[in-house]
Amino acid sequence: MDTPTVISRLRAAGCVFAEDEADLLVAAATTSAELDALVERRVAGLPLEHLLGWAEFHGLRITVRPGVFVPRHRTGFLVDVAVSLAPPDPVVLDLCCGSGALGAAFAALRSPRELYAADVESAAVECARLNLPDAHVHQGDLYDALPASLRGRVDILLANVPYVPSDAVATMPPEARLHEPLVALDGGADGLDLARRVAAGAPHWLAPGGTLLVESSERQAPVLAEILAVAGLAPRVHECDERGATVVTGTAKT
Repeated sequence: MDTPTVISRLRAAGCVFAEDEADLLVAAATTSAELDALVERRVAGLPLEHLLGWAEFHGLRITVRPGVFVPRHRTGFLVDVAVSLAPPDPVVLDLCCGSGALGAAFAALRSPRELYAADVESAAVECARLNLPDAHVHQGDLYDALPASLRGRVDILLANVPYVPSDAVATMPPEARLHEPLVALDGGADGLDLARRVAAGAPHWLAPGGTLLVESSERQAPVLAEILAVAGLAPRVHECDERGATVVTGTAKT
């Protein structure tokens, strides 16, 4: 199968970036039969990143496997904000880490003194350990996964929690709702259930002056800022129109 044929099949299936995807699939396949199989699976709706085995994020190739949340381009803004707020030689925690993309992108720009990551999904933890070979990666429910020795020492807490309201999950693209874990998408009735839990526990884990960073929608940001304030953190809303990204930060008292 040649590249024009691949492009035609992808376009017919509704792939918006058919040309770019075709180039990646052709490069990934070692035989014509393998290429045909990859195209068939992509046309059937499997995420391109799961087929390739990696996702591009913040200039890095992040390993992703079937059943693991694919890092979104807009979330790179959270990394940028974190880097701008981080003190020298920071202790960093990537909570709800998924593939570990945020921790990896942060570490590529600022070498942390210690890097921790945690997720409840075993498939995600396996990917995170590949993407964060020098980090302490744990499996478990939020802060329950972490060693007690980390309490009160986190300078930068990255938390890309799920924030899609439960009723809106059904409207998400099939690539996400059919092939990514529901726990990584569904944020509860208003999309902020996990954010509330993360905010409530953050003051116990942040170092004095440490910062929690959470991605949200623009509409949710004022509510999330109030959640962080109630938890005792000083909130601030950051927006990036170019990426369509909103990040709410909460800084602990010094």
